[in-house]
Formats: sequence, C-alpha cells, structure tokens
Amino acid sequence: MITPDIENINVTSFAPMPTPEELHSTLPISERAFDTVMKGRADLRNIIDRKDPRLFVVVGPCSIHDPEAGLDYARRLKALQDEVQDTMLLVMRVYFEKPRTTTGWKGYINDPFMDDSFRVDEGMKRARQFLLDVCELGLPTATEALDPISPQYLGDLIAWTAIGARTTESQTHREMSSGLSTPVGFKNGTDGDIEIAINAILSAAHPHSFLGINGQGNVAVVRTRGNGYGHVVLRGGGGRPNYDSVSVAIAEQALKKAGLPANLVVDCSHANSYKKPELQPLVMSDVVQQIKHGNQSLVGVMIESNIVSGNQKIPADLAQLVYGCSVTDGCIGWDDTVDMLRAAHTELRQRPR
Repeated sequence: MITPDIENINVTSFAPMPTPEELHSTLPISERAFDTVMKGRADLRNIIDRKDPRLFVVVGPCSIHDPEAGLDYARRLKALQDEVQDTMLLVMRVYFEKPRTTTGWKGYINDPFMDDSFRVDEGMKRARQFLLDVCELGLPTATEALDPISPQYLGDLIAWTAIGARTTESQTHREMSSGLSTPVGFKNGTDGDIEIAINAILSAAHPHSFLGINGQGNVAVVRTRGNGYGHVVLRGGGGRPNYDSVSVAIAEQALKKAGLPANLVVDCSHANSYKKPELQPLVMSDVVQQIKHGNQSLVGVMIESNIVSGNQKIPADLAQLVYGCSVTDGCIGWDDTVDMLRAAHTELRQRPR
C-alpha cells in the first residue's frame, strides 16, 4: 500500500518507460552492428593484453545532441580509421549522459529536445538508433556509464566504457562495471588521485550482487562475475596534468604495487589540457613520443573532437545552433583532429616492435 503522506513526498509523477526487451525488439541489433561491436571489443581486449600493438583512440564529440551532425562525424571518422588502422584503433566517443555539478543540460537521453521536456523514453529510443547507425558503419563506439539502468537498453552496442572522475569512487558504478560486457576505463579523481581509480579496478574485477533491472524491466538482484578489463584513465586533476613521463611512471608503480597490469589511457582533455581544447594535440604528441621511445603501459588516448571547434550555449531558438559544434565542453575541430591523428600515425609507424 502506498502512503503518499510519508513516501515519495517530493516525487511529482512516475512516467512509464518501455522495457529493455521492448526497445531491443523495436530497434534490434543488425548483423553488421553485431559484428562491429564484437570485433571492437575483441580488438580492445587484444590491445590491453598486448596481443595487438596498436593504440586505441576514443575520439568524438563531448556529447551527442544532433544525430545528423553526429553521423556526419562518424562517417568522416570511419574513413580516417581506414587510413590509420595499422597503428590505431579509432573508437567513436558517443556520450549521451552528462554529469552536472549543479544544473545544466543533462544529455541526449535525459532531454533529447533540449527544451526541459525530459522525454527520457524518447531519448533512450533515439540514443539506441544513433548507436545502431554508427555501428552499422563499421565503427565501434565508446560511452560513459552514468545511469546504472542505461546499459540494459544500450550495452549491446558499446565496445568501450568510461567511468567518470566524479563516479569512479561510487560503489554503484564499481558494481555496475563488474557486470559490463566491455573493457572499462576508470578516470582518476578530480583532484588527481589515482588510488581511487585503482581501487575501482580492484573492486570491479570481483563478483558483486546489487539491485538493478532485467530485460523485462523488473527489479532484480543482479549478480556479476567481475570484469577483468578495467584500466586507469589519466585525466589530470587539481589543476595539474598527469600525462607526462614522470606521472606515467608513478601510475605504473602504483598499479604494480596493487598487483595490476600497467594499462594506462590518457585523456587529452580536461585537466591534462587545462580545459583548453586546442592544447589536446600537444598532449597527444607527448603520449605518442613516450610510446615511440619504448613506453609499454600507454594503451589508449581520449580526444574531445567535433566538426566545428569550440563550444556553444544552447539558444532559446534551437534553429540558431551552429551545426557540428559542441553544446557542452569545447572540442577541437575536424581538420585539427585529422592532422593530429595523421601525425600520430606517422610517428607510431616508427615505434619499436
């Protein structure tokens, strides 16, 4: 019996959602998309296991808000992947959920129409369609796991998952990561603390039992076997970068002390570029030089990139939005993205084998 005077007193309504199975039935994974996801995950695991010498690059918009521009970007990235595939595995960054310190647009799933209508049901459907479209191009996708229910709707279309700096310390996200089907990158804390990410890797590698939902949308006890492909993402923190060779060596030592393999990914954005997107190519160049000179622990990088550089505020008249420009964090533009990845490709072809 619901007693409204004592529970849910600040809840105004419960809007129905389709179940994961219903959405999967409406938008089933195609054979082409299935092959893309499976190959992308296998390639990522092989890179992490040192069976594949390539560098994986998670690159794309800070967040998706316009699926037309997003697919335009994806087609360009797929063509570039075909060009650099012998040295790098390009994985498109497809972020639908944006954590907020206070308020702001929370992402395409939460508010797909960017008008505070919060049609999460429509946002989830559109997000799944977008992921299908990208995977059908033959391009694997990466996302940040923020809401613990979303993976039941979208997880079959994701090849790599990030846990953000604000949530790496969260027990909920560590438990969720233990059951994800992808390799998972845990970012160091916003203050630069790497121990938070290391503890997250250790936690996610073990089995867990927690409350969640199943494919039928029923509340269930989710029991996991643990995820053995957790790794650290260095994103800087406390106003300081941590991608330099000294910081990388310190991270390697911390992982060794914890009994973990030295697998590191560098986020070229955030504190590593002092939140100045135009500095990302310099970060990438430094990482590539470390690899070229024999570093064995750096397995991947992350880049915030879009068709148009910079970012923009969401206008009252959405028709005024600049096509292909971020509405969240600033990004480097497409031309600079091509230049930095081609330069990295040239350098990585000279790395020691």
